[in-house]
Amino acid sequence: MSSAQARSAITLTVLAVLLVAGAAWGLSAVTAPFSDSDEASSSACVETDVARGSTLSSAQVLVSVLNAGDRSGLAGRTLQGLVDAGFARGSGQDAPGDADVARAQIWTDDPTNPAVRLVRTHLGADTEVVRRDAPVDGVVVVVGDDFDELLPGKQQVKVRGDATVCVPPDA
Repeated sequence: MSSAQARSAITLTVLAVLLVAGAAWGLSAVTAPFSDSDEASSSACVETDVARGSTLSSAQVLVSVLNAGDRSGLAGRTLQGLVDAGFARGSGQDAPGDADVARAQIWTDDPTNPAVRLVRTHLGADTEVVRRDAPVDGVVVVVGDDFDELLPGKQQVKVRGDATVCVPPDA
């Protein structure tokens, strides 16, 4: 075997080893379970007690928006509007299939929560507050096809009674 043939054989062997290593790495990356770290950093909150008489600001409230309508991107646009109004970003995604919302609702396990009251000022007094477990963190706004736009609501509310609020970790 000549030196040119030997170099070609060595080059092909190295390339074959790199191909196999790359394929193995790619397969492990594709089949690895999804990490919750991105979701946790963008939507996780810390349950924090707020005392009666204190003030709760929009920056202390994590908001998530679910789209129960057929209008593409409605949850994302609404979430961005709430973030622009000072709220902390939760998640924006489609609502569960059993959601029947024409305009807007707030889903919560505590309808008297001051964070719910604060978010509601941006949706309108006619927004229904529904006692329901939500699939995402924070104050959960569910919008339907009849939802038009956010209102210029309050930036803070006075806490009327001791409560627990889903506060972003960096608030």
